[in-house]
Amino acid sequence: MSNSSSRDVVITGIGIFSPLGIGREKFWSEISAGRSGFHKVQLTPFIGTPDCVGGEVSDFNDETAKKVHLRDLRKSLKVMCREIQLGVASAIQAMADAGLEPGSVPPERIGVDFGANLMSSPPEVLVGGVVKSLSQAGDREVFDFRKWGESGLKGMEPLWLLRYLPNMPGCHIGIALDARGPNNSITHDEASGALVMAEAANTIRRNRADVMITGVTGTRLQVAKACQYSLWDTLAEGPAETRCRPFDRERTGEVLAEASCTLIMEAREHAVARGARILGTVLGSGSSSVADIRGTADEPAAICQAAAAALHAAGISPAELGHVNANASGHPRRDQLEASGLRRVLGNQADTVPVTAIKSYLGSSGSGAALCEIAASLLGLQQGFVPRTLNYRTPDPAAPLNVVRDQHLATTNKIFLKTCVTRMGQASAVVIEGA
Repeated sequence: MSNSSSRDVVITGIGIFSPLGIGREKFWSEISAGRSGFHKVQLTPFIGTPDCVGGEVSDFNDETAKKVHLRDLRKSLKVMCREIQLGVASAIQAMADAGLEPGSVPPERIGVDFGANLMSSPPEVLVGGVVKSLSQAGDREVFDFRKWGESGLKGMEPLWLLRYLPNMPGCHIGIALDARGPNNSITHDEASGALVMAEAANTIRRNRADVMITGVTGTRLQVAKACQYSLWDTLAEGPAETRCRPFDRERTGEVLAEASCTLIMEAREHAVARGARILGTVLGSGSSSVADIRGTADEPAAICQAAAAALHAAGISPAELGHVNANASGHPRRDQLEASGLRRVLGNQADTVPVTAIKSYLGSSGSGAALCEIAASLLGLQQGFVPRTLNYRTPDPAAPLNVVRDQHLATTNKIFLKTCVTRMGQASAVVIEGA
């Protein structure tokens, strides 16, 4: 994705609901202190992770919803699952953080680009439909798929589906904030974050909008999803605070989590004209998807191609990077694949460019992760350093990178590359310069 226009795109606001807390101050204080957000879940009696530990946004409740005026949207709340509520709340918070009052931007000049996971219904929501879809099989009743369309759906609440559609965060945000400009939703799991930033930036560069509400929301900590990921993925065990160990030789797996983050992106001239505080500039972006004819993903190639495209669009060489903010989650195999892709794109700089992995604080929330990780780099650079990777003690010869460890890394170089990749071989990347 080439930045062919001279219209600069800047970041002016952050709204964040993460396992580290709600809002940029709480989020940053925990990263600064080197604390992870992992603990035994509190909002549900059981979750299918080792010891019921995950990265839960435990303080997202009725009280915090009131503080961001989410409860003002009473009619809409009944068709918002938790993921959607998190996304809408982060967008409202980001607008306030950017100093954008309702009505301060002409509605047609403010748009929405939002990433989300496929959303799953909790078991209790499906019970009515399942009961109506049962058939007798000998001495027991079994679920009969043939009955679902005719009988099962009649047992569901009428507005059921609207609560779990991944395009609904963008719809609700557009309504709540009167954003009538371009509005799109992207559902590419971990790759969603950099993709929504790329699309939002290009919308502004094409002069289709002056402001874009750009965010993500996601969870892997939901009851049904946690069961799925316990079968699909390698989940880490051990003490909660040291459980996630990206790139470390002794890593044992991922930690499931939930999160949402919204970044307000603006045309620079628009931000300057209103006296906005600028947090960073989006320099370039790239994307790639690589798999063979059988659908087997090639994550290293996808990462390399997406990152190379982002660097080219930004006009930045690997030697000019201050750090890389990696996708790494602590997965025994996938961290190696990402390291391989990064080494390809960094070339001679692969042993020297610092690399940090923010999932060591936040865990794996799918679509919800990338913008939270970008926020960590932006806030760190405001303080003059790159956040360290937690729990990195022993270098892995199979993932040789210059991982920031032990303490935050002091720096004056504010240019960083953010990489995102899915297990299906979809990758995205963005180059940002902190203010």
